[in-house]
Amino acid sequence: MMAASTVPGANMQATPQTAPPVAAQAAPPAAAASRFEWPLRIYWEDTDAGGIVFYANYLKFFERARTEWLRSLGLGQHHLRELTGGMFVVTDARLRYLSPARLDDELIVTASLQEHGRASLTIRQQALLKPEQMSQPQSLPIQPVLLCEGTIRIGWVDAATLRPARIPGTLLEQLSS
Repeated sequence: MMAASTVPGANMQATPQTAPPVAAQAAPPAAAASRFEWPLRIYWEDTDAGGIVFYANYLKFFERARTEWLRSLGLGQHHLRELTGGMFVVTDARLRYLSPARLDDELIVTASLQEHGRASLTIRQQALLKPEQMSQPQSLPIQPVLLCEGTIRIGWVDAATLRPARIPGTLLEQLSS
């Protein structure tokens, strides 16, 4: 999992062992256009007393979609840690809530690379209500409804020390292609 980090230095500032920071780069247009989608159904455990999805659960939904996105690229997080000695941690999360999801709703949760640097990635994510869940006249095209959107910044750290590190070049290439 991409754990939330409360580790000193996780704000990704350069340390004497790392190269000087470089500006983050926007993802290439092809990568920005490609969007991973993960289906999700809302269960009782996801809702609050009012019957709508509890706001913090969108962070869980986004976490699962990012994890499945990496897995779809052949980058299971346990395997990454064993192979490279590093792992991703969440360093920043910004969400905007637009409309509630309710019990039994079917959602599409997305993840797409927005930008990358040497030690972090910014992932754009959305939770959308599937069009089949909405009732409209058949003649009108039905678009998914945006329920929640956000950007999540994940940083690469050494798994043993939790100190910021560079994302391995081959991994960065695979993520940005």
